Amino acid sequence: MNTSAPTSTSAPVRAGFLRPGALRWRVVDIVVASVLGVACGFLFYAWNFGYLGPKALLEPLMPGVQGLLDGPWLIAGVLGGLVIRKAGAAIYVETIAAVVSALAGAQWGGFLTIEAGLVQGLGAELIFLLFAYRVWTLPVAVLAGAGAALAGGINNMILWFAGSDATFTTVYMICTVLSGAVLAGLLGWLLTRGLAATGALDRFGSGREVRARV
Repeated sequence: MNTSAPTSTSAPVRAGFLRPGALRWRVVDIVVASVLGVACGFLFYAWNFGYLGPKALLEPLMPGVQGLLDGPWLIAGVLGGLVIRKAGAAIYVETIAAVVSALAGAQWGGFLTIEAGLVQGLGAELIFLLFAYRVWTLPVAVLAGAGAALAGGINNMILWFAGSDATFTTVYMICTVLSGAVLAGLLGWLLTRGLAATGALDRFGSGREVRARV
């Protein structure tokens, strides 16, 4: 009689929901994510004033259409997620960028600037989480940009545009989501591929993937 216990080697192994390694940050991940955040923070600060001219032109056309200008403030989270490919990267990079913008003297004040960064980063992060940090295609990048814009737009409606009528709300939300999809999602994807092509991202999956196709 064979009394040995049955082995479980033949049992199917179920992979976790998240991509393996998605929760493990390396030192290089933290360093590069921080550099991206600081660089985007200076971009944010420049756009804090650069957007005023286009805003003055767009606002008289239709209430809410100024949402088309929101995209540049959303790119940090998308770029961080696409480059680092780790859980929390979108929130981390977007928040660092917001902190830099706040410290540089953003006109909305420190707390509200950083709070906006957290919310926008969360919007992008949730899209990457939805795909389990496994898919990094252009459509996912566009969705992440739109997600950041949706979260940021709702936040703005609550804090800055409370009491706005249905027309303003509808136009603003559509415009900000479109801006996020194009100026944060599409542009973030193109920037990631551009950086990867130079070899600067060879220590990341995002860099090796692009270089392997060249």
